[in-house]
Amino acid sequence: MVNKPAPDATRRSEKSRRAIYAAALALVGEVGYPKTTVEGIAARAGVGKQTIYRWWSSKADVLLEAFLDLAEQAAQAAGQDTHALPDTGDLAADLKAVLRATVDELLDPRFEAPSRALAAEGLVNDQLGRVFVTKLLEPQLQLYVDRLRSAQDTGDVRADVDPRIALELFVSPLAQRWLQRTGPISYAYTDTLVDYALHGIAPR
Repeated sequence: MVNKPAPDATRRSEKSRRAIYAAALALVGEVGYPKTTVEGIAARAGVGKQTIYRWWSSKADVLLEAFLDLAEQAAQAAGQDTHALPDTGDLAADLKAVLRATVDELLDPRFEAPSRALAAEGLVNDQLGRVFVTKLLEPQLQLYVDRLRSAQDTGDVRADVDPRIALELFVSPLAQRWLQRTGPISYAYTDTLVDYALHGIAPR
């Protein structure tokens, strides 16, 4: 009698987890956040809802983790570190590289539809909005703060500049243009944002 190897529970769990991520992002993009349910995610992912509740307490938690995973994959594909912005010593080049990668992400259909759905819901659902700002957006913005502080240490940005305000000179216009579709987003656009922003905060 041949002994068959035992099923790899770790591999099976990872496969289920990825199916759940994909199902959650697809559903919220198709039907919106209010109509997305744990039951719907489970059915689409081909798992039982108890599997989802074993790992997450709510659909918001599932979506948050799915977005973080998607961002991690996009960064890896672009050869970037998700825990820090590039610091080559050239602030303009570093910011342009990161914003170009952000343009790619915002234009990726896998990201765009669910992101728009959650952004819209966050405007009317205060609790959801706070969760996603606190757990998803603010950690990303902190990376810009850290990079700008590094630039202050090297004299590339004035010491009296508040990095948290300064980052909004190039991050916020991109977000607004993408959310409200007031114009196209492109590498040329974000490169120009960086040039304009740095001209305003360069040492006097």
